Amino acid sequence: MSDGKEKDVIQYEVADNGICTVWLNRPHKRNCVSPQLLRELEIAVDRAAADDRAKVVVFRGRGNTFCSGADLDLLVTPVLGESSDSLQLAMDSARCYDKMFNMKKPTVAVVEGYAVAGGFELAISTDFLLCADECKIGDFHIRRALFGGAGPIYRLPRYIGLRKSKELMLTGKLLSGKQAAEWELANASAPTAELERLIQDFCAPMLELSPFCMWMTKKAVNRGLDADTESLIALETMTCNVVHHSADAKEGVKAFLEKRKPNWIGR
Repeated sequence: MSDGKEKDVIQYEVADNGICTVWLNRPHKRNCVSPQLLRELEIAVDRAAADDRAKVVVFRGRGNTFCSGADLDLLVTPVLGESSDSLQLAMDSARCYDKMFNMKKPTVAVVEGYAVAGGFELAISTDFLLCADECKIGDFHIRRALFGGAGPIYRLPRYIGLRKSKELMLTGKLLSGKQAAEWELANASAPTAELERLIQDFCAPMLELSPFCMWMTKKAVNRGLDADTESLIALETMTCNVVHHSADAKEGVKAFLEKRKPNWIGR
């Protein structure tokens, strides 16, 4: 007898060059977020964080779509009655996506097809966003009189400003990948046929850099989002001191002087 649990809703792989890919694998449901998928996604996030082979972590969706939001069939009654499950999914999503945002390693979301509602929240919880020109991305919650509880109100305005954020959140407007790049929501977009090359080219510089310095820089930038100027100056000074006394900094300078490629230690 089946217990209702799906197999391989998350797939994890690491390429020889250090790009780790975490795949959402519910293509028959457009990679909707179920409680099971979210649990396994968080396990994959923790795994990638601890995996020495993984230098950059990329999140993608199988079946030519990224993620079309929460699987409402599993979360609410047919008449949208009370559902503690939907609240629990929002809290679990916020925790998982925050782990992605604060992971020591660079994270990249790659959007094909649709990234809407909960899928949009997932996409904007990474350090970088790459899009297929033809994709559709946006908050979308308001079209169903729902509200996104896992990131848009505190992440989206920091990316694109207050007015543009309201335009997306209060209208349910969807952007193409090309528009997302124009709005500076996405870092870059490309035709679907060229997306694989964009991923490789975008990630390539980070594969060669000090993982310790990238982590400290990312941590400082993230913490600086809500800090006042005085605190930011202190944070920058402290981070500079820690990084400049690291083993990687010493190796970086030594390699420059010796005209060779650095061998990063990671601390």
